[in-house]
Amino acid sequence: MEADSFEPFREYLNLLARLQVGSKYRRKIDPSAVVNATLYAAHRHGEEFRGSDPAAIVAWLRQRLAYDLADAFRVLHRDKRDIDRERSLEQSVDSSDTRITQCLEAIQSSPSQRAARHERSLRLASALARLPDAQRDAVELHHLQGHTISEVAEMMGRTNASVAGLLRRGLNQLRELLCEDEM
Repeated sequence: MEADSFEPFREYLNLLARLQVGSKYRRKIDPSAVVNATLYAAHRHGEEFRGSDPAAIVAWLRQRLAYDLADAFRVLHRDKRDIDRERSLEQSVDSSDTRITQCLEAIQSSPSQRAARHERSLRLASALARLPDAQRDAVELHHLQGHTISEVAEMMGRTNASVAGLLRRGLNQLRELLCEDEM
């Protein structure tokens, strides 16, 4: 595959990485650096993807992202390696992808519907990346990670009303961005 053929997946992978790293480790692990490592690996293995459908590429990228995240956490806890953490990261990345997909619609079965669903996931990740940081964080924590508004408020150091406002504005702007992308 061409060197830039993986770029459309960057924001989607950034979203998954941000969801896994969380605010607790964000100062120690840069999600975008992990995504860069994942995309670099994809570029190195590009020939293996020739003729692959987007769903297979996304599955490989998610798995590779999970490995790269496990490596980042391993470096962070050098002497405290936990193989269960590696397995749980891969499951957690897959789970995040599932939550993203469920935000868009129910699971569909035909290959063309799966391809369309992956395309919508990429568009959602791209639109989320264009939101202001506070709105994006609130939407991701609440809608993609499943935290309550009170939990999000505590994590972000804000009031419940402030988080509710961020969610409302963030979802409105997200709808606008997604509608723009469809045109």
